[in-house]
Order: sequence, then C-alpha cells, then structure tokens
Amino acid sequence: MIVLLLGGIGLFLLGMVLITDGLRAVGGDTLRRILSRFVRGPITAIASGAAATVLVQSSSATALTTIGFVSAGLITFPQAVGVIMGANLGTTSIGWIVAVLGFQVNISMVTLPLVAIGTMMRLMLRRPWAQVGLMLAGFGLIFVGIGTLQEAMDGVAGHLDLGRFADPTWIGRLAMLLIGVVMVVVMQASGAALAATLVALHSEAISLDQAAALVIGQNVGTTVKVGLAAIGGRTAVKRTAAAHVLFNVVAAAVAFVLLGPFVWLVGAVGSWLEPTPGVLTLAAFHTAFNLLGVALFLPWFNGFASLVAWLVPERDTAATRHLDRAVVSEPEVAVEAARQTVMEVGALVANAVADRLQGRRADAAIGHDLDEADHALFEVRQYLRQLAPYSAERGTVSRPHGVHLATLHAVDHLDTLIDLLRREKEAQQARDDAELGDLNRALIQKAGQLRGWLAGETLADMPAEVEAFSRRMAEHRRARRPQILARTATGELTPDLALSRIDALQWIDTLGYHLWRTVHHLGRARSLGIRRKTEQRG
Repeated sequence: MIVLLLGGIGLFLLGMVLITDGLRAVGGDTLRRILSRFVRGPITAIASGAAATVLVQSSSATALTTIGFVSAGLITFPQAVGVIMGANLGTTSIGWIVAVLGFQVNISMVTLPLVAIGTMMRLMLRRPWAQVGLMLAGFGLIFVGIGTLQEAMDGVAGHLDLGRFADPTWIGRLAMLLIGVVMVVVMQASGAALAATLVALHSEAISLDQAAALVIGQNVGTTVKVGLAAIGGRTAVKRTAAAHVLFNVVAAAVAFVLLGPFVWLVGAVGSWLEPTPGVLTLAAFHTAFNLLGVALFLPWFNGFASLVAWLVPERDTAATRHLDRAVVSEPEVAVEAARQTVMEVGALVANAVADRLQGRRADAAIGHDLDEADHALFEVRQYLRQLAPYSAERGTVSRPHGVHLATLHAVDHLDTLIDLLRREKEAQQARDDAELGDLNRALIQKAGQLRGWLAGETLADMPAEVEAFSRRMAEHRRARRPQILARTATGELTPDLALSRIDALQWIDTLGYHLWRTVHHLGRARSLGIRRKTEQRG
C-alpha cells in the first residue's frame, strides 16, 4: 500500500519533470519574450508571470528567469515582484489539470499510448518534435501516477485516521497546514503535493476543510525551497526570495484565519462546477486563495517592493551585481547577465580613458577603477565557465552561444585596454605634447560618447561610428610617423622626444582600436541577446 502510494507520487513527479523539461525546451524563448516584452506595470507583470508559469508548468523556472532578468537590468525589482505574484497564480493551473482530467474525464485508455507515442517521438525525431514527444510521455505518466495514487489511497483511507484533525478547530487546521508544508518539503514539488491532496479528497480520506488547510500549507512550503536557494546568492536572489516568502506567508495567514468562511464562499460560488464540493472546488479554492494574495498586495505594490529592498539592502559591488550563480542553469539569461556586466565594465574603462587623457583625476583613483574593472572581468570569466554546454543542431550556433562568444571577445579587448591604461608614461606624453593635442581631444570626445552608449543612454550606431574613428586614427598614425622620423633626421626633434611621441601616437591609436573592437563585439552580443526596455522603446 505504502509502496504503491510512493510509486504513484514518483510517476507523477517524473511526468511533471518530463513536461517541464519539454515545455522549457520548446517554450523557453516564448517565456523569455513574455517577461522581457510584456512586463510593464504591476498588472502586466502579474499577468506575464502567470502566463509564463502556465507555459512551462514550473514556477521555479519563472522565478529563475525573473532573477536573471533583474540581475541583468532587463526588468526592475518591482516588476519582478509582480512576476513572482503571477507565478504563484499560474502554478495553480496544475490543480485544474489534475482535477478536470484526472477525475472528471476518463482518459485512462489513452495514457499508456501517450507514453508509448511520446517515447518513440523522443527517440526517433529531432528537436522540436523530440521535445513534444517528451511532453506527451510526461502527460501520460502524470495520469498513470494519479491512477496509481487513487488505487493506493483507496487502501490507505481505511487506515488513515485524521479524525483528531476533523473538527474545525485552530489546532486541527494548524496541524493540517504543517502537514502540507512537510509534504512539499519532502516531495520537493508543490504540484505533486497538490495532486496527492486532490486524490485523498476524492477518495474521501480527508474532508474539504482539511484539504484546504493542506493547500495553504503547501503554498507556504514552496517558500522553504526558495529560501534555501537564496542562501549565498546575490542581492537579486535574496530580494526575490524575500518577496516570495512574504507574499506567500501573508496570503496564507489571511486565508488560514478566514478558512471556514472562505471555503464556504468558494463552494457556494462554484456550486455550478460540481453539486457536492470536491476536487474542482479545491482547485477553485487554490486559485482563489492566490488571487486573494494578489488583491491584498496590489494596492501597495510599490510600497511592498520598497519594503523588501529596505529589508535586503544592496551589498554587491556595482560591477558584479548581475552575476548570480542561481541562473547559470538558464544559459540565455546567464549570458545576458554577463553581457550586461561587461557593458558596465566597458563604461568604467571608457571613463578611465577620458580621465587618463585629460589628467583630471589622480593616478591612484584611476588605478582603483582599473582594479575594479579587472576584478569584474575575472568574475565574468569564472561565471561563464559554469555554464552547461550549449545544445544546438549540428552546423548551427545557438543564440546563447553567440552572445557568450561575443562577450568573451569583448572581455579580451577590455583586458588589453586596462593594461594600456596602466602605462602612465605614454599617457603623460599624450597629455603634454601639443602636437598630439588634436588626437588626444578626439579620443576624449569619443570615449565620452562610448560611455553613454555602454551605459544604455544612447542607441546610436556606435560600433560603426567607432570603427570609422579607429580607421581614421590608424591612417593618421601611419601618415605622422614618417614625418616625425624625418624631422628627427634634420635635427628638428631629438631622438628621445621623437621616440616618446611615436610611442604615445601608437598608444592612442591602439586605445582607439581596442575600444572599437570592444564595442563591435558588445554590439553583436546586444543584437543577439534579450533586449532591455530602453532598447525596445528606441
């Protein structure tokens, strides 16, 4: 009996894993498009979070993508709070699927054929049809698992004594709530815990009030996993986890206090679903309970986001705050976080170029900025090393791979720029030599424009502009070098001054070249990656 029960749960979990993996492979791009394009205010953020979670049937996938988007600056933290609320609402869809197809519609005749067809598609076809096969097999396994659970629960119902919790007392309800928390922690899947609860209710092993208390506990139980995942994470992860925990706990507390009247109200309103309150009523309660949480938080949405930001202050350095290891399992989001970090490092380096050429800041201050940029680039390399190998059809390069490659090229050129900017002798010559003043001023102006582009303040075609600028600099260097040598041969310039001037000329030209190559690769990464809100408006 217990073995049958555990087997049913295992089959359900396996089915959910297959469906989630298949949906994420097929619909992952759609999920990212939903979150990056449609999230605006609180309402659209909640709707996008719900839609994305229904799409991939995984609130954790939505949460991880959201964390990465916040880290990369694609959405703001208040918008992320809305997405998390919506993800909680979207995850209730599994209750409706199980309640309707598992108990109201007899699909037992097609479940095993679905598993067989899905498995053959996964083994014999290529993507995306192989992933569709994975989803079909998972869908079939879910209902095979539910059938096994029902069979096991029929035997367990006679031996399961929940009579001590049957009375609608605070202690009895609290005990059921805690059991719901434990179910999610043990199963590591709220969907499986909910399915087991629906089966137990259908088998009359528990009452509707008890099932409702279990569902409240299961919602709270999801916060345990999120909280543990946030340990050691960066600020974006901790804030997202804190928002998730506070939202679920407050909504659960209100629903728990109003449990009796709330269940009666849902049952009365949903009486058209089923004459006697049962699994459909419980699915409706699960959705209504999460809608209640949204209704409670929506009026003070921005205040709630500010409260969480105050409770979890920013402690990461500006240069590395995007690099959260919690999202390395999502390659497209992870490489976007790395790209955004390199963009900010590029802005820091462009600012150092202007400072070095103008001499407006002390060498120690510039050196500090260069050290920070150097450390951030090291962190980017370490971060990108953790990404799993990219999956793509033979002969093609996936979009995350393209962003990854372009970002690494930019890192290489920024490393060279940092080394060049540490050469104070050439910088001093470029500043003091009146004959190099025109080049010096031109590079200062271009570095300022680059800083704005890298910081996202302008959407001009900067890569093309900087390429043209670099080519002009190279032509100027080639034309001026023989002139300097000719003036040295006539005695107009001393050999030492001529050598210093040529070195400074070469230094300025090399700076311009590596700025161009940095912007070129970052521009390519930007075109391949997920666009930020400011870029979409342009």
